[in-house]
Amino acid sequence: MPRQARLDALGTVHHIIVRGIERRRIVEDNKDRDNFVTRLGELAADAKTKIYAWSLMSNHAHLLLCSGPEGIAKFMGRFLTGYAISYNKRHRRHGHLFQNRYKSIICEENAYFTELVRYIHLNPLRAGVVKTLAELDRYRYGGHSVIAGRINYKWQNRAYVLNWFGEKEKEALQRYHEFVEAGIAEGRRPDLVGGGLVRSLGGWSEVISMRKRGEREITDERILGSGSFVERILQEADENERRQMAPAEGKRKIAEVVEGVCKREGVKVQELKAGGRRAEVSQARSEIAVVLVKDYGVSFAEVARNVGVTTSGIFRILRRNHNKSP
Repeated sequence: MPRQARLDALGTVHHIIVRGIERRRIVEDNKDRDNFVTRLGELAADAKTKIYAWSLMSNHAHLLLCSGPEGIAKFMGRFLTGYAISYNKRHRRHGHLFQNRYKSIICEENAYFTELVRYIHLNPLRAGVVKTLAELDRYRYGGHSVIAGRINYKWQNRAYVLNWFGEKEKEALQRYHEFVEAGIAEGRRPDLVGGGLVRSLGGWSEVISMRKRGEREITDERILGSGSFVERILQEADENERRQMAPAEGKRKIAEVVEGVCKREGVKVQELKAGGRRAEVSQARSEIAVVLVKDYGVSFAEVARNVGVTTSGIFRILRRNHNKSP
């Protein structure tokens, strides 16, 4: 069966899984691990790619990230190629280090974001690299220690993750820690990385139930999300033409709408673009998204970049707005 093209757009959340070729090791010691992490951070900052969660294991790595302007393929190509060259040089080896095709899954943020953060960050504990959650709090080769406040990697988007658990940092940290701890007993989560239908519906029990009811669901193995989300992503991927303004006019109009709505709602533009989740910020974001997409034909990805959320977040806003319409 031919490989499907990768799906990608600016502001899309991806779960990336990278494996060593033939499941061989991709790191030998802490010097390799430090090299991997340093390259990831420097490139993420340079490419404006947001890293939410990650874990580096002996023969594979997980990343939860938000696609930047250059796209996932170019970002991952630069990252994996650069690391592989440095690894081969250090260990005097030749040939491929990684499997030729890393796994990239677009994620429906509202339904799966926190689940994926937890799943990825618990990898070292599930694999026995660390023995306790307290050890994981201090483990520097995974993103959990950054969220927990024990390690400081400025390139990891800690604030965005914590915003899902509360507005005040102390409260958010406690809720995050409790959420991660509760996930230890769940073990492995094949529903988060399995086949398209199972992944979209959240497990075989839902698949069986749906089939008994005679219902069908749109699925795609490259997407983790509901049928409506899958359909939206595929529609956007298939569109070859969009109604667009000239670049200069578009930027001016976007800035005008953003500033106007923020002023009216009493919201700071900086808070909006930082992904703030206060009710007033969310209201302003919704108004801006509706105006820019429906009135001016701005792409979901461009709107997302200007209001501090992902493309799936813009889709949810527009869907809610549509459902409210008489």
